[in-house]
Amino acid sequence: MNPRPIDVAVIGGGQTGLTLGYFLKRRRLDFVIFDDADAPGGAWRRAWPSLRLFSPAAYSSIAGWPMPSRSGVNPSRDDVIGYLTEYESRYALPLCRPCPVQALIREGDRYRVVTDKDTWSARAVILATGTWRHPYVPDYPGRERFAGTQVHSAHYTGTEPFRHQRVLVVGGGNSGAQILAELSLVATTTWVTPEEPRFLPDEVDGRALFEQATARWRAQQAGETIPPGQSLGDIVMVPPVKEARARGDLVARRPFVAIDEAGVVWPDGKHESFDAIIWCTGFRPATDLLEPMGIVSSDGRVRVEGGRALDVPGLWLAGYGDWTGPASATLMGITRYARDTVDEVVAYLSA
Repeated sequence: MNPRPIDVAVIGGGQTGLTLGYFLKRRRLDFVIFDDADAPGGAWRRAWPSLRLFSPAAYSSIAGWPMPSRSGVNPSRDDVIGYLTEYESRYALPLCRPCPVQALIREGDRYRVVTDKDTWSARAVILATGTWRHPYVPDYPGRERFAGTQVHSAHYTGTEPFRHQRVLVVGGGNSGAQILAELSLVATTTWVTPEEPRFLPDEVDGRALFEQATARWRAQQAGETIPPGQSLGDIVMVPPVKEARARGDLVARRPFVAIDEAGVVWPDGKHESFDAIIWCTGFRPATDLLEPMGIVSSDGRVRVEGGRALDVPGLWLAGYGDWTGPASATLMGITRYARDTVDEVVAYLSA
């Protein structure tokens, strides 16, 4: 059977894929969004249940339709899942789900997109697979010997499995702070960060961070020096984190040097036992599909200009964080990059 021809294949049905779909539909292109999940919501479906966004709904929306607001409460994980689910229906986006892409093959001037359901032939591809499927855990000496529980934040589901345990939380970003804050209510916790955590002032939330990211994007577009500012990785003082600070639980230690069966060894040689280690140590890009093309570096990245791949034609990457655009991995931040990417794809298809 011949592949089904389309203009654009969008691989990934999370917030980035949906935003791209919004702009592709407005440009009247023939496209399909391929999503390997069973239901809408992208990576948000895998986040821990108590997660809250750093910003109110108005600053947590993708293109076209603002997230419905709940007065005085920043959106939860479930609010985001519900919003993205309604967004798909609102714009009648053409999704293939569950439809994991098994292979992406460059053939002449097109791409063959192979799934377990069918095969498509696309003139252009936008990879929007994000990072959630590639959790990163540092390779500490002895890590494989630890007899307790090890969980990455990607698979953390809440406090109950750790009640009354001794838990080591590793990672100095927002996930580490939020998970530490709730675990410290039910467990004996120790927080480890590579350096002293950077806490934002109490009045600063995602709105200020987005405005700073916008300033950096404008400078980048104008070819100017990107101004310094607070980072999206700095810790936002959401209510649970403020409460942990008030209890005295928001104190971090510098990293241990090794792990053994029962716990960790600190730089001074002292040993401390733990029942569990939770790794809040980030993610790497999920770019496995591109590896057969020989364009993926050891850290999962691809050489890009903006989001356009430099080493193969007709390929874009979107929503992976700063290397594809400042704040591009956020709900509010992806809109401008999705719009620009679709503009570039239209120009490419028209050439």
